[in-house]
This record gives sequence, C-alpha cells and structure tokens, in this order.
Amino acid sequence: MESSGGSFLGTLFYVIVTVAVIAGWWKIFEKAGKPGWAILIPIYNFYIMTQICGKQWWWVILMLLFPINIIFIILIMLEFLKRFGQPLWHIILMIFIGFIYIPWLGFGPATYRG
Repeated sequence: MESSGGSFLGTLFYVIVTVAVIAGWWKIFEKAGKPGWAILIPIYNFYIMTQICGKQWWWVILMLLFPINIIFIILIMLEFLKRFGQPLWHIILMIFIGFIYIPWLGFGPATYRG
C-alpha cells in the first residue's frame, strides 16, 4: 500500500512557494508605484515590468517570442536589479533561486530608485 503523504507535502510546498513568489512580485510592483495585482494578469504583467524598467511597450512582444524572449527577460531582470539598487551579479540568484530571491526583493530592504 502506497502512502500519499509525500505527494501532499510536495503539493503543499509548491503552493507555499507559488504564493510567496506572487506575493514578492506584488510587493515589488507596489514598491515601484504600480498596482500589485498586475502580476496576476498574463502579458499585462510584462507591460508593467517594462514600465518599471523604463523600456518601450514593444519589449512585451519581444518577451513573448521564443527564443529571443530568454535574452529580453534576462535584460528586464538586470534592469530590475539596477532599479532596486542590487548588484548585477544577483541575476544568478534571480535565475536559479528566484523562488527565494523574489520574495526577499519584495519584502526586504530594497527600495525602488526609478
């Protein structure tokens, strides 16, 4: 007989991490003077990100086109780091442990420097 405890704990962990990342992005948007709820709307959240980073609206299109979207999303992340006064090497943290870094950026001491 199999136990379903592992799948329950895995699902619970996934839900907690997802809520933490969404809450982190929400706070990041609010720190930048944008509505936090915008993170919940697909594509519109990319538009708000471009505004926060001072990029043109057409960057949204570039962030949707594979494979060039990888480059432009990384460029947006780098700009986020600059706008929040973080060292650019933090891109490694954002890419590999974003589930920890995004909530830290949102709820931590970083301030938006537009």
